[in-house]
Amino acid sequence: MKNKFNERIRELRIEKRLTQIKLSEILGVYQSTIAKWEKGELEPNMDMIIKISQEFNVSADYLIGLRDY
Repeated sequence: MKNKFNERIRELRIEKRLTQIKLSEILGVYQSTIAKWEKGELEPNMDMIIKISQEFNVSADYLIGLRDY
C-alpha cells in the first residue's frame, strides 16, 4: 500500500489556501520540512501526524491513505 501523505497534505494545504511558510508557522516546523513532506522525501512522526490531522480536521487514517474520507 502506497502512503499518500505527501499528496494529501499538499491538497489540504492548497484547499485551505495556506502557503508552505504559513503552514510551517502553524505547525512549528521549517518551511523546508513542509516541502520535503510534499515531495515524499520525509515523513512526520506520529505526534505531528496527529497535530496535522487536527489542524485540517481530518483523520490520521485519511492523511496516510488508509481511508478516502
